[in-house]
Amino acid sequence: MPFLALAGAILLAMNADPSADPYAWLEEIEGPKALAFVEEQNAATLKQLQSQPEYEAIKRESLAILDSHERIPYVKKRGAWCYNFWQDAANPRGLLRRTTLEEYAKAKPAWETVLDLDALAKAEHENWVWAGSETLPPDYERSLISLSRGGGDAKVVREFDLKAKQFVAGGFSLPEAKSEIVWRDKDTVYVGTDFGPGSLTDSGYPRVLKRWTRGTPLAEAKTVFEGQKADVSAGAWVDHTPGFLREGFSRDIAFYNAETFLIQGGKNIKIDVPNDAEANFFREWLTVQLRSDWTVGGRTYKAGSLLAEKLDAFLAGKRKFDVLFEPSERVSLQEVSNTAVALVLNLSDNVHSRVVEKVPFGPNPADALTSKTAHGDWLTIEMKLPGTGSADASGVDPDASDDLWVNYQGFLNPSSLYLTRFGENPGKPIKSLPAFFDAKGMEVQQLEATSADGTKVPYFVVGKSDVIRAGKAPTLLYGYGGFEIPMLPHYTAIAGKAWLERGGVYVLANIRGGGEFGPAWHQAAIKEHRQRAFDDFEAVAADLVHRGITEVHHLGIMGGSNGGLLVATVAIQRPELFGAVVCQVPLTDMRRFNQFLAGASWMAEYGDPDKPEDWAYLSKYAPYQNVRPGQKYPPILFTTSTRDDRVHPGHARKMFAKMKDLGYDVMYYENTEGGHAGSANNEQRAKMTALEYTFLWMKLR
Repeated sequence: MPFLALAGAILLAMNADPSADPYAWLEEIEGPKALAFVEEQNAATLKQLQSQPEYEAIKRESLAILDSHERIPYVKKRGAWCYNFWQDAANPRGLLRRTTLEEYAKAKPAWETVLDLDALAKAEHENWVWAGSETLPPDYERSLISLSRGGGDAKVVREFDLKAKQFVAGGFSLPEAKSEIVWRDKDTVYVGTDFGPGSLTDSGYPRVLKRWTRGTPLAEAKTVFEGQKADVSAGAWVDHTPGFLREGFSRDIAFYNAETFLIQGGKNIKIDVPNDAEANFFREWLTVQLRSDWTVGGRTYKAGSLLAEKLDAFLAGKRKFDVLFEPSERVSLQEVSNTAVALVLNLSDNVHSRVVEKVPFGPNPADALTSKTAHGDWLTIEMKLPGTGSADASGVDPDASDDLWVNYQGFLNPSSLYLTRFGENPGKPIKSLPAFFDAKGMEVQQLEATSADGTKVPYFVVGKSDVIRAGKAPTLLYGYGGFEIPMLPHYTAIAGKAWLERGGVYVLANIRGGGEFGPAWHQAAIKEHRQRAFDDFEAVAADLVHRGITEVHHLGIMGGSNGGLLVATVAIQRPELFGAVVCQVPLTDMRRFNQFLAGASWMAEYGDPDKPEDWAYLSKYAPYQNVRPGQKYPPILFTTSTRDDRVHPGHARKMFAKMKDLGYDVMYYENTEGGHAGSANNEQRAKMTALEYTFLWMKLR
């Protein structure tokens, strides 16, 4: 049988019957045959890309940025200490270290090492990767430290004494699993983990929660909450705010669909808000962030709004909310945090940041302010930011102070960290990044493309002015478009050095599916409407060419995870638009994604391929199922990680193998560790960066 006819027959069989997939053997993550395949492809990719003139320089420059001691050491304040996790050339796995806030304000703080992860990994002969910690207030002397083998989501948990700087012998400890554990008090935790058959959801996360008392076996812990097998997960929460101690549970039914329970009188009381809303607690207040319109108490509240009501009044049946924020077409709420006295709202205004503080009237410092705006029963103060870039504001010590961290950055503005107070504007930054690349002669443009249905889709263009106007430079278009995650302006230090400084143009697309303009922008491109995200991205690509910013053979695209699905899909749908593709830790097999690792948890975003009505639209764009012989697909580099236990590496493996066997120009690199981030330390990150940008320079010049 001729090659193309054979390939076509394989495709038809595979789409009709997933069990006939000839590449299913690549789904065996650590199968000897699969790993041998990975090793062979890695060697071929390294041989080709490492021989290119850009590779060594990009790797060296990227590693210098990643290891630089001039990076901002971001901290979390816990009691008297500011904690930072730091990786550099001397500490590739990293140090947990601390200093005081007063010392942190100095140009070169004196740090005290709390835990040396490199020394721990060496002593225990383990490939430990830092996976975070949870510290118990108000003393902040005990912490639950999570460690991952190779960077996956599964982790071990150990209790750590921050005062003695050592693990607690006989303390709380969990074996490797995708666990949930939070402090209730010094002698009690809530824990969800793999307790055995039936204790996990279909997505592989905890379904059963138990209350575990110090000194007792985990097997004797008391079950206090259970979700359903089809849920994403179950979790516990404890609000340790002095004077407002609360605890409860959450049942995450699906993405954007959850129930919150408050323990009262020994009973789990459901907070009666829409399941797609986010309920939180701030001192005596209940706040509700809406994802859909909500009619209650004789009034309709708009999707994307932030509401507040006294918790006691709400539990008593009152449903008259204060509206703390209501969105407009291009202004949305991105994140809410708090200080001891204020709610802090991070807003996006046409993809530029604003920060607003909200304070309930009463005996608090806000009453002394002369510049204030009354909105209902709340004081509103808008912070004046250093520019029109991206800002993130959060409380330094939310339980005890009115201090705020404000991190500000732009595409060409290195990040600056400000320490300010409630009601004040940022003054002089406490920490600032140096300029890691030469931005002289560069500019940022915000433009719009028109999508297939007429929707205006904004995007940013960054590069040297003369290069942009010349219209022939290699151009990299990045996108994500999913899970209500916004793509905001940010300082692209590595991309600036590896791409912009070398004469490339960088483009960031704000397509539907993301969260740039609130829940409606996201919901416009989920499930049966997913094609809109692809249409938006394709429209931006076409607009770049139409405006003369670049040409098709100079236009590359990049995306990771859901963004990997994005770039794989558009490369198959509209290959004539692109000159090269970097597809990172992607989803590609949309017929079986829900059967791999955490895939079942994403059906609220994509749909259920086991339902014929959902597969009807999924099948139209699923990249793995839609690869065809005899097409002119652009060159593609697929990257993933063996240790990615969130998005199965089989997605990238199978897509690459299928396209390679069909004779397409594809390359592949799989890092042996790193989890969904793709890399576990700076050396690996620099190597991956060098491979990706070298590939783009090789294909787009």
